[in-house]
Amino acid sequence: MGNLDVDMAAVALAQALPPGFIAVPATTLPGGVEVPAFAVARWLAACGPDGQVVLSATLPPWVRIGYHAARLACALAGFELLTERQALAIAHDIAGQAVNWTGGAVGDGRLFQGLHLGRRHGPQAACLASPDPLERRWFVLSNGERIVDAAGNAFSWVFDDVQGNAEGIVARTFLTGSPTLATAPGAPMQQGMGWWPRAGRSWWGRALARGGSWSSQEGAGIFTVVDERPQAERAYVGFRCTLPLGRGM
Repeated sequence: MGNLDVDMAAVALAQALPPGFIAVPATTLPGGVEVPAFAVARWLAACGPDGQVVLSATLPPWVRIGYHAARLACALAGFELLTERQALAIAHDIAGQAVNWTGGAVGDGRLFQGLHLGRRHGPQAACLASPDPLERRWFVLSNGERIVDAAGNAFSWVFDDVQGNAEGIVARTFLTGSPTLATAPGAPMQQGMGWWPRAGRSWWGRALARGGSWSSQEGAGIFTVVDERPQAERAYVGFRCTLPLGRGM
């Protein structure tokens, strides 16, 4: 397939996706784990006046919602909750694009970290830009699509399909080769990548949340992952919706 055919196919796919969704290319993580292409919401989910998921750049993220409730909210809207492998695929793709590094080349400077310096008192709508260039909120994928708040502003609940059980809750120890630990191109708390646990840690019975909040400081990053009680309704944890490609089109 020529470049023109590829470009036309990409345009057709983008036009077929529901409003607010972008395509994420199929990805092979550094450890060899393959993540099929999928569609992801450009923004964190917001809560509409009817208590249903809304995808909007002008509404603040839906926070103070537990993990199980976030999964249900996605399902009621006809979507799914972002998975751990999908979150890693997005982060891996972002880290490979020069435009997402402050130095203008992959590995040069720092990865942007979104809203993370504590200038705000809560999560902000996607349309708000920080006056600090280090708090740039958008990231560019390899297909040219932009995704907002992959780091900073509010954490995102994720369904753990790496260490998790059938409900996406952590059920085993983090192994050395786990994609959760081995995907980032560097060490925790370096070059704006964020924080993740060491091998051997056990978060059994907990739910994963990724990205960071508006006040996470150096703890924010596209590879950041923390644990929370699944029932916890935190002011700093929201969620992001996905769709398998081929559905909702």
